[in-house]
Amino acid sequence: MSWFRRKKRSGASERDARRYDTSHLEEFHANHHGVEAYVEPRTTVTETTVMFIAHDGEWTRRRVDGVEAAFRLGERLGIPVYEVAKVGYPQRMRDYNARQRLARKRAAG
Repeated sequence: MSWFRRKKRSGASERDARRYDTSHLEEFHANHHGVEAYVEPRTTVTETTVMFIAHDGEWTRRRVDGVEAAFRLGERLGIPVYEVAKVGYPQRMRDYNARQRLARKRAAG
């Protein structure tokens, strides 16, 4: 049975996907200030990811090739890198998410 087979993306290699993820993070870093990186460990459901969180709490998340790759990316960009399992998420990110929920709620009704 093929229930658990993963469907491969046609036309895009895994390397292309990783390059896109890294490019997105670099662009976020270039367009925001006070960016810090938070590495999220691999789970049974997701690969290792890194969240870039700006000074105002705005954030983005993308896959990386492991914890070491996240630290190398942070070093290359000159930003601090933290492991979420050790330090948790910053309050400014939770505040940003709350502001976004409130704005969506106001816009909807």
